[in-house]
Amino acid sequence: MKKALAFDIGGTKIYSTIVDETGTVAGEIEKFSTPKTLDEIKKILREQTKKYEDEIDVIAIATAGAVNNENTAVIGSTGNLPQGYNSIDFQKLSSKKVFLENDANAAAWAEYKIGASRGSNVSVMLTLGTGVGGGIIINDRLLKGKSGAAGEMHFKMYPDKRRKCTCGGWDCFEIYASGTALKLNAEEALNDKDVTTYDVIEGVKNSDRKMIEILDRWQNDIIVGIKGLANLFDPDCVVLSGSMAQFVNIKKVEEEVNSDIVTTPTSIRLATAGNYSGMIGAALLALR
Repeated sequence: MKKALAFDIGGTKIYSTIVDETGTVAGEIEKFSTPKTLDEIKKILREQTKKYEDEIDVIAIATAGAVNNENTAVIGSTGNLPQGYNSIDFQKLSSKKVFLENDANAAAWAEYKIGASRGSNVSVMLTLGTGVGGGIIINDRLLKGKSGAAGEMHFKMYPDKRRKCTCGGWDCFEIYASGTALKLNAEEALNDKDVTTYDVIEGVKNSDRKMIEILDRWQNDIIVGIKGLANLFDPDCVVLSGSMAQFVNIKKVEEEVNSDIVTTPTSIRLATAGNYSGMIGAALLALR
């Protein structure tokens, strides 16, 4: 059975493991804090590759940032990785094939092959965390766009510059649907810069009316975004993943979305492929 050495490179952590062609994690999950320099990142990748190179057929990397359509290089980095990250020549890691994919796209592929959207012809996945990632699959193919950057969830929610996004633009879906957005909602509602998302969730558990209103505002913005995505792509399902997805009322979101879209009803689902879906999806794509 073919195997991949899979990496998931994010702003705070780097994971690596072995994944086989069925999507099964077949090795130890190894975890590293993401270094602050390019040389230290390359050192981790080189050492892990050298350690497992003889056991695997391909190297698969799920990474933050946009990846080109040839799946060979990062073409657009993110602010939480060292400056110049997109200049790394990943192809020099090994004489074996090195395959890259955006982490959200890779996770969406894992959900499509072994998770919540398995069997769907058209699916959209939203990763709700500190930011918002996305992946769109249409008829057994990732929607990549002309350059590889499709699926970035930075479409505009409002036209009048209410809130600046981490991308530098104004009023993107990400700055209303992320964990960061929930904190901003709470800061604005309570006039308190020290309030956290944990405070909001704890307040909701304790039936605090104000905290419930703050969470509802956040969820309503997610609903607005999903309505737009549903009208654009007419998906079988929209899958929600990431640390913030657990706080979404899936049943309510599905009802609200389907009450106000022009396409046929869609299904809203929680992701099931697990915490290592980025590595699994990248491996399955690479081994494909």
